[in-house]
Amino acid sequence: MATGSCPGCHFYEGRNKFLKRWISIFTAFLLLFPLAGCADTMELPKAERAFLAMNTYMTFTAYGEQAEAALEASEQLIQKIESLWSVTDEGSEIYRANHSGGQSISVSEETAELIVFALEMAQKTGGALEPTLYPVLTAWGFTTDSKQIPSQEQITELLQNVDYSRIRLEQAILTVPNGMQLDLGAVGKGYAADLAMEVLKEHGIESAILSLGGNIQAIGSRPDGSDWRLGIRAPWEDGNLGVLEISDAAVVTSGGYENYFEDQAGNVYWHILDPSTGCPADSGLQSVTIIGKEGKLCDALSTALFVMGAEKAEAYWRENSNFDMLMVTDQHEIILTEGIADRFSLRDGRTETIRVLKK
Repeated sequence: MATGSCPGCHFYEGRNKFLKRWISIFTAFLLLFPLAGCADTMELPKAERAFLAMNTYMTFTAYGEQAEAALEASEQLIQKIESLWSVTDEGSEIYRANHSGGQSISVSEETAELIVFALEMAQKTGGALEPTLYPVLTAWGFTTDSKQIPSQEQITELLQNVDYSRIRLEQAILTVPNGMQLDLGAVGKGYAADLAMEVLKEHGIESAILSLGGNIQAIGSRPDGSDWRLGIRAPWEDGNLGVLEISDAAVVTSGGYENYFEDQAGNVYWHILDPSTGCPADSGLQSVTIIGKEGKLCDALSTALFVMGAEKAEAYWRENSNFDMLMVTDQHEIILTEGIADRFSLRDGRTETIRVLKK
């Protein structure tokens, strides 16, 4: 394993004695707890679908006369857009742009819309969301099965080609400068969930729950009218922190425990990198959950606010009223925004303190 100093890295020295690697392609860190259905729920046709896409095990459940057809169409859509956005598939639009040697290529409407959104969020978050960070992630091995600690010299060199403002998109013509790589992973699943939700609604579905790994998208409420109940993962532990009740909303969680590795001394390095250092984000947060109407927004902010840290995340929330959030700090404090304060309940036996943010 390579060695080297990395300012800004967040290490949990010796913590490997207590950590259990809880990451699996078949396990989401936002868990769904279905409630027992009433008679009306049983009478409404239910369809379920599970499949692998975007490197994630996805499970979709929908209720309604057209539920089966709706889920089939939504899966087909997910598979289609994965083929457009994959960083590793040589036939994808993103791969072709990244390996064009700086030449412009034409992209689909779906890809253009997502790139516009990613660049806008990069600007709004001051670069905390950085869609050109892929080469640095690769150097750490987070995009492969060979994780390692890159040298500071390597990180410094790679960061010279990390700058979202250099990406050019004019209508449907995309230009990625030579030496740079665009990666839509921080917003792609959220946008995919938004598109899948539109497909379900076109089929008349008024009650559905979509799980795309750490991304949850709910259409309406449960068929019996009650809220969907989501178990929020306790960072770095088995089990759950508490239950969040939501209807007609997207919920996305980001945390260092999702993808990490340890060195021989027990130091932990996670995949959420700070674009300003190229190292694991040392923000004082263990996880960030964003709740809002759009999956793509929740996806982008869960990563960006994790990088920012609690103080800057709070300031960003006060300036933008289109989402709620739940943050877990290194001091085991739970910070909630007032919009979900009465929708989250701490699991019995948990000792975390809760602080509610108000406008």
